[in-house]
Amino acid sequence: MKRLLAMIALVGAACLTACTPGGASPAPGSAPASPSDSIETPGSTEGTPSSSAGAGDVKDACELFNSLYAEFAATAKDDADAFDDIYLRADEAQTTAPEEVSGLFYALSLLALDRSLGDAPSQESKDAIQDAFLASSVPCTAEGVTLKI
Repeated sequence: MKRLLAMIALVGAACLTACTPGGASPAPGSAPASPSDSIETPGSTEGTPSSSAGAGDVKDACELFNSLYAEFAATAKDDADAFDDIYLRADEAQTTAPEEVSGLFYALSLLALDRSLGDAPSQESKDAIQDAFLASSVPCTAEGVTLKI
């Protein structure tokens, strides 16, 4: 079941990356943000989607990322269920986080997926978290939140 979930996640992440308009964008967070923007823009502008995952504004998203990453770092390397849980929460937060910080959750979901499969983080995952961290540092710092990885 875990392998099936992992395969679905990998295919979904690949599709999001490949199907992004303007695919030359280097930031991994910019690819997943476009679908959530298109879903939220035509719908109501109430805070309902963002309040469900707790990542509605930049400050909340940055704090949520720090919390999820701390949990990721504290999880035993062989606890696949805990990494699955982190993956699911990061994936959900990615859909509701503001565009400028959604890449943090995308990258964290990649790291958690690698670990849930029992693998060390891939170079792609390491690069994604580094890129997302650099891209999101300014918006988070502007909101008074220091990112911690």
